[in-house]
Amino acid sequence: METRKVQLTGGSTFTVSLPKEWATENGVEAGSEVEFHHESNALVLTPRRESGRTEGTLEIGDLEGDRLTRAVMTMYVSGFDIVTLEGDAISADQRQAIRDAAQGLVGVEVIEETSDRVVVQDLLDSSELSVDNAVTRMRLIALGMLEDAITGLLENDDDLAASVVDRDDDVDRLWFVVSRVFRATLRSPSATEELGLPREVCFDYHSSARQLERIADHAAKIAKLAEQLGDIDDEVAAALTELHDDAADVIDTAMDALLEEDSERSTTLARDATDSILDIDQHARHIDELLRERDAHEAQLLGLVVDSLSRSADYGGNVAETALQNAAPKPP
Repeated sequence: METRKVQLTGGSTFTVSLPKEWATENGVEAGSEVEFHHESNALVLTPRRESGRTEGTLEIGDLEGDRLTRAVMTMYVSGFDIVTLEGDAISADQRQAIRDAAQGLVGVEVIEETSDRVVVQDLLDSSELSVDNAVTRMRLIALGMLEDAITGLLENDDDLAASVVDRDDDVDRLWFVVSRVFRATLRSPSATEELGLPREVCFDYHSSARQLERIADHAAKIAKLAEQLGDIDDEVAAALTELHDDAADVIDTAMDALLEEDSERSTTLARDATDSILDIDQHARHIDELLRERDAHEAQLLGLVVDSLSRSADYGGNVAETALQNAAPKPP
């Protein structure tokens, strides 16, 4: 850390010198413009950058299938607006993997294709993306998925279960958006200003969005298990319904706590959510006891359903912990 003494110039202007090494590394010289960004009680200085699309290039080589799809998604989350994928001769399978990646991301399209390159571009203006709206949407979809997964299981409705699996992609798209915006705030103070949210709040949204993404994954897992199960007896069905309702209540209450602006009210909601998890554990143990009297294969599959519901409640508890930390007094 370096320190500089503030000088008074002309009787009314405060001035401070810049470290020469930093200025040289960042291309700042006499006549250069710099930007000042206010962050709480801090003032962040950065070189003036021309706004524009950030471009990146990825040599795909022998990458294909899911590995190539994930590579494209990683470039998107990392903040590139335009990604050029290059290879000696891009195969049809590689092109399909790239298109799959584009379809799995919000606002991304393939804009150019040749024999040795494919260019994808994010067509959305990042400044227009709302992280809180994205997280709220994730909450609604994930909770709806969890409810429909249990309904599909108990009513032996394979079509409803299949729709739950399809909706998991919607949650993933929103998760990638939140991750992209969050990483942008870590790199650039201007991104934080455009978003209109403090960096700490952005972190809380990102952390909670991750929990919602995991909840959606477990809902999809339950839906896939539902397709393997037949009719479920009334006693087990009633117990699973109660477990789902309690787990969903934990998640819903935790999200209310996260989004609540009043710190006292947020703390109360968050504590209600965390306290309820003990009841979830008791319900899960009760169902495990019921399953001991059932067919071994059915009991194994239903045990996985119980585990997914319990884990979903735990993820809701993680959101509640984030809300508690956010509501706690902040050091000056």
